[in-house]
Amino acid sequence: MSRVAFVLLSACWCFVPASAWAQRTFPLPKLYDGQTPDFRGIWETRSTAWVNIEGHPALKGIPAAKSIIMDPPDGKIPYQPWALAKRDENFRNRLTGDPSSRCAQAGVPRATYLRSPLQIVQSPGNFAIVYQDVHTYRIIYLDNHPFYERIDWWMGDSRGRWEGDSFVVEVRDLNNETWFDQAGNHHSEDMRVLERYTLTGPDTLLYEATMTDPKVFTRPWTIRVTLKRHKEPGFRIIEDECVEDANGVRHHLSPFISK
Repeated sequence: MSRVAFVLLSACWCFVPASAWAQRTFPLPKLYDGQTPDFRGIWETRSTAWVNIEGHPALKGIPAAKSIIMDPPDGKIPYQPWALAKRDENFRNRLTGDPSSRCAQAGVPRATYLRSPLQIVQSPGNFAIVYQDVHTYRIIYLDNHPFYERIDWWMGDSRGRWEGDSFVVEVRDLNNETWFDQAGNHHSEDMRVLERYTLTGPDTLLYEATMTDPKVFTRPWTIRVTLKRHKEPGFRIIEDECVEDANGVRHHLSPFISK
C-alpha cells in the first residue's frame, strides 16, 4: 500500500503549478509601475531537450539527459498509435526532415529550449520575446483581443495574463510543420499550448507548457525546464542568419562560427 500511495502522490505532484509550491525567498523585481513582475533579461536553458524532450542517451559531445515531460509521470508523450508511428518515421528521416534544420522558425514550445538564448522585453501592459534563432519574435497581447481564426503561424497567436507572480500565455493558431525536438516529436495544426513563466530566483525562470491536441495525443501533457539569466558583461543576442550553400542546403551562420 505504501508503494501505491507513493506513486499516486508523485503523479499528483506533477499537476501542481510551480507558483503553488515554489516559496519565493527573494525580492520579486517589479517594473516602474511597482506592480508588474519584471522578467526582462536574456535567458537560456542549460538542458539538451532540443535533442529529444523524452530524454536521450549520451551522444557525441552531448551528455545524456532525462525527459523534461513532468506529466505523464513516465516522461513519455501520450501519442495515439498512428501518431507514434509517424514520430518513428520522422526520427528515421530527422537529418533532412526537421523543419528547424532547414532554418524554419522553431515554434512553441521548442523555441524556448533551443541551443540559443531568448530575450524578454517588457513594459506595463506589454510583453514580447525575441529569440536569437533566425530572428524569431513573439508579441504576446495582454488584452482581450480575440484569437485570429483559420490562420496558422510558425509561432502561433499568443494571449497573456498575470496569475499572481506567474505570466500565463495561451497559444493557438500554430501550424503543423514544427517539431518539438530533433527526434521527430510532432503535433497537428489544432494543438493549443498553455505556457507558464515563473521566477524561482533572482536569475532563474521556470518554464512550463501544457500541450493539448486531440488529433494527435490521447490526453494533455506538460513539460518543465529552467532558464538561467545571462549576466556576462556585454552579453547580447547576436545575428543568426540562415544561408544556402552550393548544394542547396540551408544552415545557420553567426559571427562566432569559423569560416
